[in-house]
Amino acid sequence: MKLARRLERIEPFYVMECAKAAAEIARGPLCDPAQGGRPMLYLNIGEPDFTAPPPVLAAAQACLDAGRTQYTPAAGLPQLREAISRWYAQRFGLAVPASRILVTAGASAALQLLTQVLFEPGDEVLLSDPGYPCNRHFVTAAGATPRLLAAGPEHRFQLDAAAVEAAWTPATRGVLLASPSNPTGTSIDPEEMRRIVEAVRARGGVTIVDEIYLGLSFDERFGGSALRWGEDIVSVNSFSKYFSMTGWRLGWLVLPEALVAPVEMLAQHLFICASTVAQRAALACFEPASIAEYEARRAEFMRRRDWLVPALEQIGFKVPVLPDGAFYVWADASAFCASSWDFAFELMEKAQVCVTPGRDFGHAGTERFVRFSFASALPQLQEAVSRLRQLLAR
Repeated sequence: MKLARRLERIEPFYVMECAKAAAEIARGPLCDPAQGGRPMLYLNIGEPDFTAPPPVLAAAQACLDAGRTQYTPAAGLPQLREAISRWYAQRFGLAVPASRILVTAGASAALQLLTQVLFEPGDEVLLSDPGYPCNRHFVTAAGATPRLLAAGPEHRFQLDAAAVEAAWTPATRGVLLASPSNPTGTSIDPEEMRRIVEAVRARGGVTIVDEIYLGLSFDERFGGSALRWGEDIVSVNSFSKYFSMTGWRLGWLVLPEALVAPVEMLAQHLFICASTVAQRAALACFEPASIAEYEARRAEFMRRRDWLVPALEQIGFKVPVLPDGAFYVWADASAFCASSWDFAFELMEKAQVCVTPGRDFGHAGTERFVRFSFASALPQLQEAVSRLRQLLAR
């Protein structure tokens, strides 16, 4: 069967390939206690080990019990859009009207809608290298060209205004940023974000900021939304990370008023609406008991980070920039390997520890790096480091 040519420009999702390899090893003798094996430890997972808290589960069950499972408006439940609007006011001190908020089937659907509405063949979009691979592939799937700009530790692995200005061409349509970022856990300094927005605005482009990890910021300096810098900014967010609702597939967009109608129209065609049950459950995310639980979890992620980063450095990894958000450590493994891809498989086979090699995340020296996730509980992180210490000391 003939496939669409756009697929030739989209690489495999190597994170998933490593996960499949780890699962295969986990089913074999190396991880079978009856044969002297030990469990696989997963430090590759981009998913909180916490699930939705009790108020959210209760709201979902109540929705099912009442049979309230019919379609919602494509833009989302009005009550949920209003709740998100209030959250921006309470958490970030921002007046974001519900009319600019559009609920989506996860941040992935949000990015698909955005790229389809904004970009077309011949357009270029600037992204950081390293960066989350799916973001650039959404651009590619829309027919446009993602241009990856090398962003080193001196820039917190993030784009800055000077890089954007230097790379801008007549074909450039805008920038797609992520703050905090996957895989680095680093954020763009607020003043630098302002300069980027101003540079893009002056050139008639669009600034899109992936803020799905914003709720998991550990440093007040980086904890504000890019939306503070103007109503022309597009923010992508999600209930998956801070709100611990990964498999519920629920996210949202904050859009300039002029984009709401076209994005809603496309959403009607592509998705009808996000999951009704997930939307009604998400209303409970903003209850005081839920927020208190989420804040306790954020503190726990920070505690894990503060243990894991020095522990990795003690056994020979280099962490050029302390992650200030999300639950990832972007660690230089060049002391142990020339290829982090091969190194990741060695760790799975010899230490039964699964990490994510840098191959997915770009081309600017990423082959030297591995991404550690501290979404797993602290005892698992400690056991994983103990195994790595034993292996790497040989």
